[in-house]
This record gives sequence, structure tokens and C-alpha cells, in this order.
Amino acid sequence: MRIVSVVGARPDFIQAAPVSQALRHRHQEILVHTGQHYDYLMSQVFFEHLSLPEPDVNLEVGSGDHGQQTGEMVALLERTFRDMRPELVIVRGDTNSALAGALAASKMHIPLAHIESGERSFNKRMPEEINCLVADRLADVLFCITRTAVRQLADEGITNNVHYTGDVMLDALYQNLSVSRQRSDILSRLDLSTDGYLLVTVHRAGNTDNPHNLRGIIAAFNASSEPVIFPVHPRTRSAIDRLGLAFGPHVRPIEPVGYLDMLALESNARVILTDSGGVQREAYFLSIPCITLRDETALMETVRAGWNRLAGADPDRILTALRELVVPDEHPALFGDGHAAERIAEILTTHSIAFGQNYDRVVFDLVGQHVVA
Repeated sequence: MRIVSVVGARPDFIQAAPVSQALRHRHQEILVHTGQHYDYLMSQVFFEHLSLPEPDVNLEVGSGDHGQQTGEMVALLERTFRDMRPELVIVRGDTNSALAGALAASKMHIPLAHIESGERSFNKRMPEEINCLVADRLADVLFCITRTAVRQLADEGITNNVHYTGDVMLDALYQNLSVSRQRSDILSRLDLSTDGYLLVTVHRAGNTDNPHNLRGIIAAFNASSEPVIFPVHPRTRSAIDRLGLAFGPHVRPIEPVGYLDMLALESNARVILTDSGGVQREAYFLSIPCITLRDETALMETVRAGWNRLAGADPDRILTALRELVVPDEHPALFGDGHAAERIAEILTTHSIAFGQNYDRVVFDLVGQHVVA
């Protein structure tokens, strides 16, 4: 089967690596990079560190307003799909690249698979929420990272061809954690010790494009008594510069880092503070306490398990969470067993001649159970 996999942003590259490895044993995969993330530290370094095949096509869309960026992607993807004639398109997550790939495939009547379906923050003011909702509505086959996502899709009336596979980001972490420990020297370069710093990331539009929120978050970092390591997303850096915000001497803004360095920083931090869904998951995989700089998350399982706390952008809430967050002894396996990519490849192989048809209205779990929808 000829498959086009659409990628465009940092989390896409991480998720694509194990899936590409599994798919290419059975199918022809064409990797199309929209160019949503385009500089070396946000794009190319991930292809190098993850041994991800170089893109067959790079649309080089670049940055822009949501509508402009997504519209340009749709137009270019339609042209690419006409040339490539895929039998299936894969999109992933909640990025503009996922939305554009879903729209283009749907309009051209090409079967669509969505990896990381059913994730819901229930906040439609977030562009990511809209992207995921639309992709799920258009998808012919939906892969979920948690059983909660399966139930949420069922609540929306989506039960056909929904599969709980676990999280391919966990696959990627299992494949690369030992490599990170061998190859990354970022702790020595930054003179850091294990449990001796806070790691923070901020990139969501709800924080970077909201001056009140961004000021509150930076104020909390400055008021912390611990060293803060802050790999700064290009959009976040522009917003900080625009507002003229300054950092305390213990806050160290650094350039974005590659995947192996990020794993090293995450796995050795005392606490991770982030507004990123992917980083929340990686924190949980690594058993590192997490404070989410949002008022909601699609990963409420981690909150209920006691390993994640919602703090929003209010400095007092963030600092209180830093003082009071104590994680439990229990750490349930919420995101599968690290073999999600293999399951996805198996499902796509099994169903390659039947996309778009109605299967039994039951959610099949290849781990060996049926999940009641």
C-alpha cells in the first residue's frame, strides 16, 4: 500500500519515527513535510537524532497566521496527493499540518488515518482542539493513545474503526532514552545536576499570544528559588522580546534543543513545567512531576494519577504547585507498553483493502481486549 505520512512540527517528527520504521517493513511510505516547523533546531535536528527518513517532499510553508498557514498547506498537499496518488494518508496529533492533511485527503476522497485521536481539552478557544476535532471527524481509522480517548470518541458518536494502541511517543522514548544517556552532554555543558533544576517550556498560543498569561508565567519563573532551564520556542522568544520581559539571574533561557538533549533535560529535572501536551506525556513516561501551565489538559489521566497538576498562568498557583506537588508511589501504565507503532502497522495492513467500510461497531484493542465504547 502506498501511504503518505504528513509531518510538520516537532511532535510529528517524534511520533513519525517509530511508525515509519514499522510501516516500511510492509508498505511504501512517502514522507511529506509541510514546513510548519522549519529551522534546524525545530525540524532537521529531529530527523538526524531519530533516524527518521528524510522527507520525500518539503512544502516549505513556514510560519504565518493559522488560516494563512493552513490554507497554503491544503493547496500544496492537494497538488502533492495528485502527484503521489496515495492509497492512504496519515496525519497525527493536533497541529495545523494534521488539519491540513485531513482536509486535503477528505476533499480528494483518500482514506485517512489519524494517530492520537480522541484527545480533548474541551476548550474550543484552543486552535489545537479544533484541529483534533476536525481530523477525528474526517478520519476513516482512528488510533488512540489512551482508553479515555476511545471513550471520548464514543461520546461523540465515533465508534467505527477506533483502535486503542498506546502512544507512539512512548515507543520513541523507549528506543532513544539509552541513546540520549550515551550521547547527550547537555547537563555537563549547562553545569546541571540531577534534581537540581526546573525544566520549563512555553509555546501554546493561549500563553504566547496573551500578554497577561505570558507575564504571569515569567513572573512565576523569576519568583522561583530554583534554577530554571528554559528552551525558548521561536514564537515565545518573539513575544517575550515584544513585551520587554526580563529574566531573573537563576532563569536560563536557551535555544531549542534536539530530541536527545530534551530527553536528558527531562529525565534529570526535579519538576517539569509546560503547556505542551507532548512534554506532559514525556514527563509522565519518565516519572517526573509535571505542572501544566494551562487551565485544562487533554491528559487528565496524568492529573488524576497525581503526577500532573494544572496551574494555569497565575504566578501564585504555579508557585504553590511547585511547593506542594508530591507524587504518589503508584505510576499506572496509562499510555500502553511501547509497541504502539507495531500495532498501527498491523491494523493498517489488516484493513488496507477495507477503508471507508463499516466494521463491527466495537472498538478493537490489539493488546488483546475489547474496549466497550
